[in-house]
Amino acid sequence: MGDFGDQPLLKKQYYHENCPGCKVDEAKELKKDFTFRNVFNIWIVVLCSSLPIASLFPYLYFMVKDFNIAETEEDISSYAGYVGSAYMLGRALTSILWGMVADRYGRKPVVIIGIISVVIFNTLFGLCTNFWMAVIMRFVLGGLNGLLGPMKAYSSEIFREEYHALGQSTVAAAWGVGLVFGPALGGYLAQPVQKYPNIFSKDSFWDKFPYALPCFIVSAMTLAVAISCIWLPETLHNHKVSTDKIEALENGTNEADKKKMIEKNESLLRNWPLMSSIIVYCVFAIHDIAFSEIFSLWSVSPRRLGGLNFATNDVGNVLAASGIAIIIFQLGIYQSVQKICGPIVLARIAGVLSIPILQSLPFMTMLSGFTLNISIYSAVILKNIFIEIISTGLFILQNKAVDQHQRGVANGICITAMSACKVIGPAGGGAILTWSQKRMHASFLPGPHLVFFGLNVIEGLALLMTFKPFLTERKTPSKQLY
Repeated sequence: MGDFGDQPLLKKQYYHENCPGCKVDEAKELKKDFTFRNVFNIWIVVLCSSLPIASLFPYLYFMVKDFNIAETEEDISSYAGYVGSAYMLGRALTSILWGMVADRYGRKPVVIIGIISVVIFNTLFGLCTNFWMAVIMRFVLGGLNGLLGPMKAYSSEIFREEYHALGQSTVAAAWGVGLVFGPALGGYLAQPVQKYPNIFSKDSFWDKFPYALPCFIVSAMTLAVAISCIWLPETLHNHKVSTDKIEALENGTNEADKKKMIEKNESLLRNWPLMSSIIVYCVFAIHDIAFSEIFSLWSVSPRRLGGLNFATNDVGNVLAASGIAIIIFQLGIYQSVQKICGPIVLARIAGVLSIPILQSLPFMTMLSGFTLNISIYSAVILKNIFIEIISTGLFILQNKAVDQHQRGVANGICITAMSACKVIGPAGGGAILTWSQKRMHASFLPGPHLVFFGLNVIEGLALLMTFKPFLTERKTPSKQLY
């Protein structure tokens, strides 16, 4: 009788009626959290966030060329870098705000607003007819797309701690797949009148707006996801923490736990495990976004400028293969390997192996035919897998470093810092690629060799920063506020 009478009290203590966060915690307590639906929700939302970021890279060279703003062919890469950076600049200015909104009103409203912004402004980007219009559309899209930070927090909150690695690897996998499938999609569907004249006729809408089709396809996919997000479970608790603190006191919660629950205003900027992981991630982020843009621009550049002279379809094929490899590794292999090595050691291994692969790329201009294809496919697939391994490990560290009530803002700080760094990546990468193509006959690091060497310098710096005393882990696990 005593045990039966205690049950309602325990229910009241831990789970509040009509609180979505408590419903999620109850599902975790009952071990009903690990479902295909939860993994799929994370996957499709993050995918919709990442698809528009890099889908323009294969055709951006030709888009800027059509704007007739570049004075010489070598200058096209510089202007393309400005368009690529506009998105990140917009996101850098608003990510902390979206994190605060997510912590105040919930993850779900921010996710829905972000997805709708993709539908609208990604569509408008496909209709751009001049350089400044393209820059403005990308800037606004970045400013309103606050998806990634809340979804990183969400993936840590929807699962029990034993599945946190899976949650973060799902985010990283979807993000990575978007960053490679997006360009693949752009490569296949841009300029459809030239590629598929039997389907798209000359002087039609698609001839006037040759880059609209990939944008429309991405926006249509995103619209379907926006509708599905109506049923997305919310993980944020909507009851006041002060009420829970009283309950905790009444039920004999120990002093350390009471102190943890009261410390809501702890400064995130003094949380070194969080800040160190963010700084390391930002340095890697500069490298990653610069590589994504430089690879696409370099591979479609003519042979006389040190490129591969690929068509956009060829770039799409390479990146599509990378996307498939990322899905297989991140969802099928990463969690098991991470349990053996740990996220930091695994990230270091990936960083070390990335360096020789990256430096080998400019030498591939001496190859052709099957040898070129097998070499470029192998190198790019491995490189993109290593990028996702590093990102996933750092995502895990960032979300372990804070409690739930600070997780939205913490991820907002991360996305702001990362976006600011990724402003540098495309603009700097495009400018350096332009400069390198003007020094094709230099005696030291001629042409694109200079660009890939610069990327390796950044990779090496980030790799060194993964060691102590710079990068540290939080020793105590984060706790939820019920």
